[in-house]
This record gives sequence, C-alpha cells and structure tokens, in this order.
Amino acid sequence: MGRIIVITSGKGGVGKTTCTANLGMALARLGKKVALMDADFGLRNLDLLLGLENRVVYTALDVVSGQCRLDQALVKDKRQNQLVLLPAAQSRDKDAITPDQMKQLALELSQRFDYVLVDCPAGIEMGFRNAIAAAQEALVVTTPEIAAVRDADRVVGLLEANRIKTINLVVNRLRPAMVQANDMMSVQDVQEILSIPLIGVIPDDEQVIVSTNKGEPLVLADNLSLPGLAISNVARRLEGQKVDFIDLDAAYDKSLLARVRRFFR
Repeated sequence: MGRIIVITSGKGGVGKTTCTANLGMALARLGKKVALMDADFGLRNLDLLLGLENRVVYTALDVVSGQCRLDQALVKDKRQNQLVLLPAAQSRDKDAITPDQMKQLALELSQRFDYVLVDCPAGIEMGFRNAIAAAQEALVVTTPEIAAVRDADRVVGLLEANRIKTINLVVNRLRPAMVQANDMMSVQDVQEILSIPLIGVIPDDEQVIVSTNKGEPLVLADNLSLPGLAISNVARRLEGQKVDFIDLDAAYDKSLLARVRRFFR
C-alpha cells in the first residue's frame, strides 16, 4: 500500500496546489510512482500547473458514477511516466462526491502507486472532508502571515480529531529580508504556534509565477531555483533522507550582493 498524503492549509492562496504539483514531480524524479488527486471540485487547477489541461477527458466524478474506469481517467505525464493525475470535475461542486467515494478512489490508487497526494481545497467544509477521508498523513502548507497561520492551526486540530497523526509543516513564500526587518513572521514563530514538525521552507520567488503560467513545475529545471531545490528537499525528507535546510538568509545576502555587483558593472 502506498502512502496517502493530503496537502492542506485551511486558507486559500497559500500555495497548496503549487506544492502538490512540484512535490509529485519531485517524487517521480526520485523513481517513485506517484498519483495526484485534485479534490477541488468546481475550481480545479492542478491540471493547469502540470500543463495537462488539454489532455483531461474523464474526471474522478466520471469514475465514481461508472461512466469510465479509473485507468481511463488517469492523465499520464509525458515528462515523467511515473506520474499521473486524477482530475476533479470542473462543472460540478464539492457536494457531487462523498468522502466515502473519495476514500475508495484513494485506496484503489494506493494499491498501485507509492504515493497518493491529495490537493485539498481551501476551507474546512465538504471539500476538506473529502480530501482527508483516506489520508494517513498530512502536509500543512502556510505562509508566514497571521491569518494563514491561524487557519492552519485550526486545520491541525481537525486533522488530529480525524486521527491523522503524521502531520508535517511546510512554510511557503518566506521572504528573508522581511523577516530580518521584523516585517514578517519567522519560521520559528510559525513552528511555535503550530507545534508540528517542519519538513520544508520554500522562499518567495518570481520563478514560481513563471513556472505556474507555463505549466512546467519548478523541479524540472536543469538549474534548480531556490524554491525548486526546497521542494525537492521535501520529497527527499518524505523518503526518509536527512537533508539540511537551505540557509535562506545566506542565499538572500548572496543574491543581493550579486544584484549590487551587476548594477555597478
């Protein structure tokens, strides 16, 4: 049985879908068989971030309604043949599928794949309940903002109430310069509030927007950007490898010095 991991946060716009797409691709590059499940019925975006939107024929809803087999709905990635996507229905809302049906799909995928990553929608209503139905583990993604951290804290409590014991933290869109200026919460601040193990710190970077618009995950680049390297490290930690966290303060100072040098040249 593969590992079923839900990527969640509570708050919208913190980067759950971006993390799901890149983490799935990073795990596939490590030789793992990975299935990505989009649980955001009505507002699916995971296919866009993977550049697979033109290849979607059937959705998870078609599978549970008996209109197609699971194999027919899975969209295979051409760049990594170890990665597949089970898209959500865009024309239906989150009530169109039940937690039991989502659980059945996830369990069936877990029999064939090493990892099943579930992209959870924002909020804590039906979409959230669907996404966590079969989850054994959770990655809570938050940005260092008080509203996002408070929502993440609420979600951690709900995950624990649903007997999901393995919960790890991903701090996304960190800006070292703002942290140094005391204009942004630090990673330590977030950890103290949420009290769950840290598995990844992803810096804010323009390359994230570029890769999203192109449908090309950051981890596929030949020369990995800092966010791409950070997500690749999360994948390695999930695999049990001991990987040091990137010194983002030093990386920021180095990039700032490089920009100053270019200016004077």
